[in-house]
Amino acid sequence: MKTWIPDARNFAYLTWKQVDALPREETLLILPTAAIEQHGHHLPLATDTLCNNLLLGKALELVPAELPIYALPPICYGKSNEHIGYPGTLSVSANTFMAVIRDLGASIAAGGFKKVTLFNSHGGNTSLVDVMARDLRAEFGLRTFSLFGAPGVNFDAVSAQERTYGFHAGEIETSFLLYGTPELVHTDKYTSNYIARVDKPELLKPEGSAANFAWLTRDIAPSGVMGDPAASSAENGEKWVNAAAAKIAEVLVAMYNFVPRHDA
Repeated sequence: MKTWIPDARNFAYLTWKQVDALPREETLLILPTAAIEQHGHHLPLATDTLCNNLLLGKALELVPAELPIYALPPICYGKSNEHIGYPGTLSVSANTFMAVIRDLGASIAAGGFKKVTLFNSHGGNTSLVDVMARDLRAEFGLRTFSLFGAPGVNFDAVSAQERTYGFHAGEIETSFLLYGTPELVHTDKYTSNYIARVDKPELLKPEGSAANFAWLTRDIAPSGVMGDPAASSAENGEKWVNAAAAKIAEVLVAMYNFVPRHDA
C-alpha cells in the first residue's frame, strides 16, 4: 500500500540490532489504526488507512530529526460492522481489534519500550481505542496516548452541515485523497446522503450527545456516503493536510516530552 512515512521513521524498516540500539525510555512508537471498508462509489476501500498514513507521514517530516519517534505498520482492519452489507468491507469484531492492540502492546513492552501512541482515523474504532489506551497503561505500564484524525484543522471552507454530519466519504476525506491519491478518486461518481440536518435539530443524535441512536450505514445511505463530496478539491486537501500535519507533529513532540503531573 502507498506510504508517506519517511523511511527513517518507519519502524519496520529497522533491523533488530538497530531497534536494540534505540533509547527504550525515550522512544515513542506510533500505532496507526484504520479500516478497509466501503467509501461510496468514488473513494477506495483503503480511504481511512490512506488518510491516516498521509497525515502521519507529513507530520513525521516535521518532527525534529534527532527525536526517536517511529511509526509502526498500521492495523488496517477495524471494527467496520456499520458498513457490513457493502461489498469490499472487511471488518473485525471489537474483541479481535482490542486483542490485536493488546498483543502488540505486550510486544512493545517486552521489547523494553515505554511510550506508545494510538493514532486512529476510523470512527468505528474510536471508543475501542480509548478503552485500549487505558488498558495498555494498566496492564503493561506503557505511557499510552491516543490521537484522532486531523486535530487543529479549522475546515473553515466547509459548511456547518458537512462539518457536523459529513461523517464518511464526504468533502474532507475526498479532498484529502484528491491531494494524496487523485488517481484513486472517481470524481464522476459522487453521491450525497446525510444522517441528520443541522437546520432540523432532533432530540436524539447519531453520536456525540447524551442521547444517541445506533445506526448502520444502510439505514441512511444507499450509496454508502454520509456527507457530500461535491465541493471537494485537491487545493483544500493540501491545505488541510498540511495544517493537520503541523498540529500532529506538535502533539507528537508533546507526547515524547510528556511527564505526568502528580500534584495536578
